[in-house]
Amino acid sequence: MSKAFTREHDSTDDEDTLPTLQLPPGVKNYITPSGHQRLQEELDHLWKVERPALVKTITWAASNGDRSENGDYIYGKKRLREIDRRVRFLRKRLELAEVVDPAQRGECDQVFFGATVTVCDANSCESTYSIVGVDEADVAGGRISWVSPLARALLKLREGDVATLHTPTGINELEVVGVMYCVLD
Repeated sequence: MSKAFTREHDSTDDEDTLPTLQLPPGVKNYITPSGHQRLQEELDHLWKVERPALVKTITWAASNGDRSENGDYIYGKKRLREIDRRVRFLRKRLELAEVVDPAQRGECDQVFFGATVTVCDANSCESTYSIVGVDEADVAGGRISWVSPLARALLKLREGDVATLHTPTGINELEVVGVMYCVLD
């Protein structure tokens, strides 16, 4: 059968959520104010800037005639589906988001969502992590999701407590050296 008569399914509702961004069932989508703002800005940019410009390009490409070999039209339609998929995803995430401002916690030596935690391992190496929402996690930037194994091990501990983290290489013990709550960028 000719490819002209088959329908390609480039998008499904299952693709709206990436496996790395899924929340455990029944939990809230906690997010910091700065993370919420970044998601909102991305949504606004896609919806108000990129999508209208792309629709204009697709309209122009469609007016050129034969669409079957029109690269601008084919690529434009594919990119439009990608943008629409991302817009749906962002709208769902923002709708379910519960903004938690870590700066509102004040003085607290216990680890909760939004905390910036400094830990020391057995080799006396210090590392600092900010516990943030799943949509704003960036391990290279020191931001870990509150549902990650490391964050789960640290939650509710206080300065001086030791967290036990089970990893594929064995058990690591991390001492909580400092806990602070501040506005995250």
